[in-house]
Formats: sequence, structure tokens, C-alpha cells
Amino acid sequence: MENNKVKVKIYGQEYVIAGEKTREEIIQVAAHVDMKMQEVTEAAKAAGVVPSNIAVLAAVNITSEYFQVLEEMEELKRMNIQLEKDAQHYVQLWDESKKNYMDYKEETQAIVLQKDELMNQIKQKDADIQKLMDAAEAAKAQAQSSMDEVVKEIEGKCKELENSFFDLQMENLQLKKELDKYKNSNG
Repeated sequence: MENNKVKVKIYGQEYVIAGEKTREEIIQVAAHVDMKMQEVTEAAKAAGVVPSNIAVLAAVNITSEYFQVLEEMEELKRMNIQLEKDAQHYVQLWDESKKNYMDYKEETQAIVLQKDELMNQIKQKDADIQKLMDAAEAAKAQAQSSMDEVVKEIEGKCKELENSFFDLQMENLQLKKELDKYKNSNG
């Protein structure tokens, strides 16, 4: 990097300052030194004191600011370290939350699959029960039909027996009459 030479005015005197900083940065530094020297002069006048070495007092003020800035930088570094630890902690919590969510999602999927399987089993059992009920109803209807046929057959046989019994009674009466007739005529 090349050296920049800049002509600046500090506390009324011109200086040529050379450095690697940009022209604007060199002017800014010189303006800050000039401002501090002016502040020291104003403070001394306000206190009724004639400052003997304004440059030294300005240097003390600038150095004080420098150490204050260093202290603030150290505090910012400490805060940054703490923030990095906090961020790492939150990243860890985030990772744990993601893992827990994935575990929960897997468990939920397993439960849904199990529920679907159980629902299918229930549907199958319902279908089996319906088949058994239909078969029982059909067997009941068939038994009723068979029973009706048996009852009709028995009723038919009863009628036949009644008719045969009636015929036998009639025949018996006829035979009794004939027997009585025979007894009366032979007798």
C-alpha cells in the first residue's frame, strides 16, 4: 500500500502527515486532535487557567478516550463470546427440538398405520359377523321352511289317519249292524 501525504491544520499550525490510511482518514484523525486541543483550551479558559502544554493535555484526553474504547471493545468481546455460547445453546435446543419433532412424527405415523390396520381388522370382523348373521338367518329361514313342510306333512298324515279312523269307525258300525242283524236273524 502506498503512503499518502496530506497537509492538515492542527491548533492553527499546518503539518504534513504521511501514512497508509486514506486521505479522508488522515484528515479525520487530524480534525479529532485539533478538536481535542480546542476543547482543552476552552476548558482551561473557562476555569481561568492558562494552559501551559495543550498538546500534552489533549494527548491525555485522547489516550483516555482510547482506553475507554478499548474497555468497551473488551466488554463487547465478552458479550460476543456470551452471545456465541447462547447461540450455540439455542442451536442445540433447536436440533433437539427437530429430533423430538421427527421422533413424534415417526410415532404419529406408526400410530396412524396401526389405527388403519385396526380399522381394517374391525371392518373384516364386521364383514365376518355379517356373513355369520346372514348364514344364521338363512339357516333359520331354511329350518322354518323345513319345519313348515314337516308340519304340513304331519297335518296331512293326521288327516289321513282321521279319515282312516273315520272309515274304520264307519266300517266298525257297519260290521256291528251286520253282526246285530246276524244275531237277530239267528237268534
